[in-house]
Amino acid sequence: MARPATGTALAGLTAARPHSRRDPLAGVELLALDLETTGLDPRRHEVLAIGLVPVVAGEVVLGGARGQRVRPAGSVGGSAVVHGLTDDALAGEPLLEQVLPEVLGAMLDGSATTPRRRVLLAHFAQIERDFLAAACRRTYGAVVRMPVVDTLELERRLLRARPDEVPPGRLRLDACRRAHGLPRYAAHDPVTDALACAELFLAQCAVLQERLRRPLRLGDVLVR
Repeated sequence: MARPATGTALAGLTAARPHSRRDPLAGVELLALDLETTGLDPRRHEVLAIGLVPVVAGEVVLGGARGQRVRPAGSVGGSAVVHGLTDDALAGEPLLEQVLPEVLGAMLDGSATTPRRRVLLAHFAQIERDFLAAACRRTYGAVVRMPVVDTLELERRLLRARPDEVPPGRLRLDACRRAHGLPRYAAHDPVTDALACAELFLAQCAVLQERLRRPLRLGDVLVR
């Protein structure tokens, strides 16, 4: 795997110490990430907006929540009917490569002595993971391996069901939140969706810890 150039945001993230699967989950910082895109394929589609919400010591850090719209190289096309982001609305926003250092910086826990990588948290995390990796390859010529927690996959585990046994729509973010008694939020705002994912994760952890009858470790929730 290629190494990023020294001094870049990706180099800083690569140098940070990763967590072990055996680490107590209570001591692991996560970053809930949500992307609005023009489609699902990072080879053809583009990021339009980013939402970030930290989860620290089992709490959602609302003061650390942030969002950023992104100007695509091409047109948003028909995706505007989903997220409401138009070419005109994004015309004055920065390009993804200008925003990427801030996103990668948010993946660090901020420790002044030995920074550690936060764990990426998302619902159907393949989208966020793949688009982030594609952006890093284009901008820095390299990627960094990041541990990932996917609340969709975690919900499937809690249901103890095979994929073909899950009712259609049951694993959508809003449906998962309803199943855990969480309030309904409007969809397709990236900060709100990242917050919704973070809250869902904490509710899922409470169920999983009660089921396992012990404090959770990071490996209990990571994508397998």
